Amino acid sequence: MFDNISLRYDFLNTLLSLGIHKYWQRCLIKAVSPLKEKYILDAATGTGAVAFDLVKYGARKVVGIDISNQMLEVGRQKIKDQHISNVTLEYGDAEHIGFDDHTFDAVTVAYGVRNFENLELGLQELKRVLHPGAKLAILEFSKPKIFPVKQFYYIYSRYLLPFIGKLIAKDKRAYNYLPESVQQFPEGHAFLRILQEQGFINTSCKPLSFGIASLYVAYKP
Repeated sequence: MFDNISLRYDFLNTLLSLGIHKYWQRCLIKAVSPLKEKYILDAATGTGAVAFDLVKYGARKVVGIDISNQMLEVGRQKIKDQHISNVTLEYGDAEHIGFDDHTFDAVTVAYGVRNFENLELGLQELKRVLHPGAKLAILEFSKPKIFPVKQFYYIYSRYLLPFIGKLIAKDKRAYNYLPESVQQFPEGHAFLRILQEQGFINTSCKPLSFGIASLYVAYKP
């Protein structure tokens, strides 16, 4: 599914979010700052948007992993076009990460954990590759609860988003999947409990843009 929409993915992110996703990504990057000299894993990296911003704001090296080869190819073309030397995009499953224990100074995930087939296993793997005391930062969609944002978001995600996705990306299924997966994801306190059950400490959740997205932060003991 993600292979099918890879060529239009970045454009649609900007269009469908009205550019607000850039603000959300800056919040994610700020959560793992200061970035200087950090070696960071960006899991479910997609086309590498967060990975590129991490090095732009000072990370020493970023490895992005994803299971969609076509999304990775779009990102690799950006690396060539922009002559970026400190980002590597690799095929990889966040539930079976091919790096040693205690490898990374921070881990980021943007809009990816709700796609994990086994959420708990994925979180365990993210914790495993972190240094002790290091931070996991997760950006994920959530369900706004404030009137009238809640009502507008429902109409937009249920009807407009799939229509625009089908029109531009020629794949209605992918943009039907987005709101469906958001509805099923255990957001807020429920997700914080899952993080704690997997051994993370000092967990927190910050709603963004009236709860359309949420920023989760957790630490490896």
